[in-house]
Amino acid sequence: MLLLDLLAEQNIERALAEGVFEHLEGAGRPLPDEDLSFVPADQRAAYRVLRNSGYLPPELEKHREAVALASQLTSLASTDAGRASLLARLTRINLWLAEAGKPQLAILPEYLDALARKP
Repeated sequence: MLLLDLLAEQNIERALAEGVFEHLEGAGRPLPDEDLSFVPADQRAAYRVLRNSGYLPPELEKHREAVALASQLTSLASTDAGRASLLARLTRINLWLAEAGKPQLAILPEYLDALARKP
């Protein structure tokens, strides 16, 4: 056993003896099952580490950026100079998502028309 494993084991044993783990929320109940069937078995540990550290796959980062752009578009008047560049960026993100086979951020044409008429 490695030194770090030994130290961790000793700390856990000490905490058990002191009753630190006694009245924790969910005590005595099984941990919730995670459906990781979509992740290959040899990649599940890495998947959990990345997910728990806040890593997002590129397609989710792009989708998050598209949502932020759409939110910015709602606050701009149709005459604002930056509006066209935001629309172009949103279009590029949607094209990237489409090429990757991922869902795009759909903005209804009626909504875009209403934005264009906004003073």
